[in-house]
Amino acid sequence: MRERTDHRLERSRAPSVKNWDRKPRADQDLNTAAAVDCGWGRLLFGQTFTDPRHLASVLQEERHGKRDVALYLNDPQVVLSYAPQDLFLDPSHTFRLWLERYQASPRRPKGYHIRLLNSREDANAIQRLYVSRRMVPPGADFIWGQRASRTLTYWVAEDEQDGSLLGVVNGVDHVAAFQDPENGASLWALAVDPQAPYPGIGENLVRQVIEHYQARGRAFLDLSVIHDNTRAIRLYERLGFERIPAFALKNKNAYNEPLFMGPTPEVDLNPYAAIIVNEARRRGIGIEVLDAANGYFALVLGGRRVVCRESLSELTTAIAMSRCDDKAVTHRVLHRAGLRVPEQARVESLDQAEAFLSRLGRVVVKPTKGEQGAGISVDVRDPETLELAIRAAKRVCDSVILEEFVEGEDLRIVVIDYRVVAAAIRRPAQVVGDGRQTIRELAQAQSRRRRAATGGESAIPMNAETERCIAQAGFGWDDVLPDGQVLQVRKTANLHTGGTIHDVTAELHPKLAADAVAAARALDIPVTGLDFLVPAVDRPEYVIIEANERPGLANHEPQPTAKRFVDLLFPLTAAREEAP
Repeated sequence: MRERTDHRLERSRAPSVKNWDRKPRADQDLNTAAAVDCGWGRLLFGQTFTDPRHLASVLQEERHGKRDVALYLNDPQVVLSYAPQDLFLDPSHTFRLWLERYQASPRRPKGYHIRLLNSREDANAIQRLYVSRRMVPPGADFIWGQRASRTLTYWVAEDEQDGSLLGVVNGVDHVAAFQDPENGASLWALAVDPQAPYPGIGENLVRQVIEHYQARGRAFLDLSVIHDNTRAIRLYERLGFERIPAFALKNKNAYNEPLFMGPTPEVDLNPYAAIIVNEARRRGIGIEVLDAANGYFALVLGGRRVVCRESLSELTTAIAMSRCDDKAVTHRVLHRAGLRVPEQARVESLDQAEAFLSRLGRVVVKPTKGEQGAGISVDVRDPETLELAIRAAKRVCDSVILEEFVEGEDLRIVVIDYRVVAAAIRRPAQVVGDGRQTIRELAQAQSRRRRAATGGESAIPMNAETERCIAQAGFGWDDVLPDGQVLQVRKTANLHTGGTIHDVTAELHPKLAADAVAAARALDIPVTGLDFLVPAVDRPEYVIIEANERPGLANHEPQPTAKRFVDLLFPLTAAREEAP
């Protein structure tokens, strides 16, 4: 009975929505200001700083490239008054879950499992995941160094199919950090691969942190979330978290600039334009947004002004653009350059098209002009499907081509200034069955996740081509896919049709890299995304099927695509970047 009474007394004195008094109690020994290095920056526990001037001073000691956070401030306005030019009030909400109220879920992860960090390879993968999500990366050495820490703990979500890491989160034990008399813990740096095929990864990572600290006997788990992240807030509230009046201060630095400067004119640019604009702004290059809806902007430095549409700039000539725009012309140019291309023919008549199909057995039908996978039908095998595919292609462009179907991985190689900058395998959209939902419901749920992760750029089309691919696998829209079964619902691997993209730059065979550069030179184009079909990225065999004059650079992080693009446009700023 005594233990339960003591627990209620602690709760009555603990900060909550109804009871928030951050003044140190008489029985608290908080003379030592507490901070935890989280790799991305320091977490400063504001309630352990008795002097607001001292807290402001410590916060200003932030290391270059890091992002410190001072949380649990009773009077943030007082701390801010000591350094108003350097600090700002973070526009985030703090949420708290009292761990005694937590309701565990009977459903467990499917297709993946959650475990602790346990290898150096994990640390490297976590680092890459944070970089790809544009979060401040802690550094692989730092992450690996925390593997035995009682204060800072990392959990990862691992794909059971291939062992890849799909998500990561870390927790901070306040008791281990500074003998927190309130017996708390907090959750930080949750990141999920936007291309992960399974639902609920973020939720299950959060649940893992909750259950870990519940088992340690902690009283609550806190987290901070930006005020407009409505999807995350809905998740946390569903798990039982509630808002508390805890405020945070941060430094005014380049990373935090969007939080204290407010919306900029380029806020409406899509991710493919924004990644270039952000890199240019970082170098002090001026920005003029000309048409945000269509991705047009100008970059200005000194007397030089370059107009761009995403990664298409004035440096790409009209001739080079026209060669890439017409797939038949691209094919001829590359063939004449001695590069490997699949057999191709323009559709002249249905009889001629059927004869081409009869000779090859399996073909690809494409509009001669078009982008984002529109009107393309892959792996057409019979005359009836061929006729429908030609009609679909003609809705995009009157001129249609047939192409030899080649088995292989869909490889995109980005060449900038005639150097390979990035390479990635693109995989068609797929869904994973749970034994309850129909294929239609699974595709709709996958599309919601892809749209949220890509700023609305990626979704599975609910059209006849998707239906054909599903039927080819022996299913229909309203069939329930068995638990754990993977179904490919598209043949093309285009990002805009729900495809995913996976970096393989370090694995690229030298022959593929050399011939990608040769293709860019043959087309005389300084920035291009070349689409290869390959048996494997570390082998020399290939065919080139297309060249894109406006590749999406944002799809290839953490490779430095935007940096190399701005280097091309403003080479003197590249020299400054490389200077010690």
